[in-house]
Amino acid sequence: MNPNISDLIAEAALYARPIKTSEHCEAGGVAALIVAESGKHFTGVCVDFACSLGFCAEHAAVADMLKHHESKILYVVAVRWNGEVIAPCGRCREMIWQLNAANRDTLVILGKDLLKPLHELLPHPWI
Repeated sequence: MNPNISDLIAEAALYARPIKTSEHCEAGGVAALIVAESGKHFTGVCVDFACSLGFCAEHAAVADMLKHHESKILYVVAVRWNGEVIAPCGRCREMIWQLNAANRDTLVILGKDLLKPLHELLPHPWI
């Protein structure tokens, strides 16, 4: 399965729409899209609270995927509200790897012409 990377970036970007729900909560500044082994697409947005709780868009996309009893990720991409593709943070990289050992080979989309396997973005993925 070789999806069009530009299409995956564009799909994630559809959800990157900032919203301020209260003086204490902002969300949607970053959206993430996961392509699971089944080929299904799962999405999520970041959520930030003034109390310093919150979660990344990748966390929300993983939760969406887990609701469907899937855990193997073929591709992941994160996109800011302005369309910029960004790398998942270290916490998200670790979460994806711990979710399923096969995810060490997940292709992380870093741009329309740049993909890296997750294991190249972790310091010691075998630990």
